[in-house]
Amino acid sequence: MSFPVIKNAGYVLVHTPDMIIQNGSTTSTERVVNPDSEFLKEVGKHIRTYEEVVNYLPNQVYIGNLRPEELNNYELPWHDKEFKGQRKGKFGEITPQDEFIAVMKICDSFELVELTEEFINEVKPKIEENYPELIDAFNKIKPYDVEADKHLLDEEKAEGLFNDGKLVGIVKAAHDVDVNLNAHTMFENLVVKASGVLATIALLRNSSVGKDEIDYVVECSEEACGDINQRGGGNFAKAIAEVAQLTNASGSDTRGFCAAPIHSLIEAAALVKAGVYKNVLVVAGGSTAKLGMNAKDHVKKGHPVLEDVLGTFAVLVSENDGVSPIFRTDLTGKHNVGTGSSPQAVMTSLITTGLDRANLKITDVDTYSVEMQNPDITVPAGAGNVPEANYKMIAALAVKRGDIERAQLKSLIDEKGLPGWAPTQGHIPSGVPYVGYMIDDLTTGDKNRVMFVGKGSLFLGRMTNLFDGVSFICERNTGEESDDQSISKEEIKKIIGESLRELASNMLQE
Repeated sequence: MSFPVIKNAGYVLVHTPDMIIQNGSTTSTERVVNPDSEFLKEVGKHIRTYEEVVNYLPNQVYIGNLRPEELNNYELPWHDKEFKGQRKGKFGEITPQDEFIAVMKICDSFELVELTEEFINEVKPKIEENYPELIDAFNKIKPYDVEADKHLLDEEKAEGLFNDGKLVGIVKAAHDVDVNLNAHTMFENLVVKASGVLATIALLRNSSVGKDEIDYVVECSEEACGDINQRGGGNFAKAIAEVAQLTNASGSDTRGFCAAPIHSLIEAAALVKAGVYKNVLVVAGGSTAKLGMNAKDHVKKGHPVLEDVLGTFAVLVSENDGVSPIFRTDLTGKHNVGTGSSPQAVMTSLITTGLDRANLKITDVDTYSVEMQNPDITVPAGAGNVPEANYKMIAALAVKRGDIERAQLKSLIDEKGLPGWAPTQGHIPSGVPYVGYMIDDLTTGDKNRVMFVGKGSLFLGRMTNLFDGVSFICERNTGEESDDQSISKEEIKKIIGESLRELASNMLQE
């Protein structure tokens, strides 16, 4: 049986210090509910510099400069550990805010983003150096007198674009009365699009598949673009593909809260497996709403605001090339409507479904990639160590199934688990941060089988109290390419026909 493969991955973090204060849901809500709060007075003192963000251990893991396991060499908290990081990594890079604002303008198709001449001149050399793929589009940007339209900010008809505390541009509303096209929503949506473009560029830079060879794009962030008549009916996928110059691609969006990336990878693999497309890109932009989400707890404890980056990724699923890790489309797991929402029920359905189909034990998987939330962020906020909690449930499940003895609980967690390193961007931690390392581990490394698990909280939409979740398994490639692994129906008919003709001929001769 021929399976698709996961061929490449790209990861980008965008440092957004001003957006934490201006656009994060925690600070935005606080300005409405309690504008004179001590938190708002203090939060600005806890914002990290770009250099501090680059030197932060989990961020270096995210872009591929440190293996996840190396985090175990450092005691928590990690934010106070000295380390010298780099902007660029094996899988992508950490983009500063000023360059990202410029990319937002490049991604603006309706003249909603306006930038000052001073800012355009300051950022141009950086775009030329770091994003040559976008320089032609950047050169078409015209300067704007932002000061003349500052009144739009007070009238809530525009959102400010700030860099180092200075107003350098605005994002205007796209409609006078449609809340789905107001300035705040347009700001969020342009962030999704721009960050998704950066992740796509990061992937393409390290891919043997050219941009003209990508057939389809699935976008799986947590935002949804649309208007009053179809609030979530827009298409981030094609919008991202257009700017990234994927001229032969079509696309659509998939939404599933935190589990959406795993849903989308399964969809991409199914499309390739069915022969609908040869190369499918799964991409997700970042979320401004999640910036500084737990900032109150971080500030209260004297920590820096650690949710200071947008997270974004891109993963390419392709036909079997005989080398890349194969995606076992026959070994997926899912949380059914009737499963129940207890943590044990959710985890049991996700872990055991795929394994049971292949008569595998929990111990037959070398690594489990679960919700890779960074505990440096979640522990001070009272949410605990999320990956560790997931691995404890997997280990307990292994004991219950008889795959290990109770005394082996801790060793299984150590052997099969990873420390968390992903920013709390909702969908971003959901299994996918490990894809880049998985490609290494199942090709040049010594591992043979990996399971990815994504879980989501559907009750957040106020439509159901159900949880959600899906999982899939990747394995080391056997070295056989697609063309050698399967015979088409036409070829089978031809072989049968020739055999029957030969048999009839021999019977006549007799």
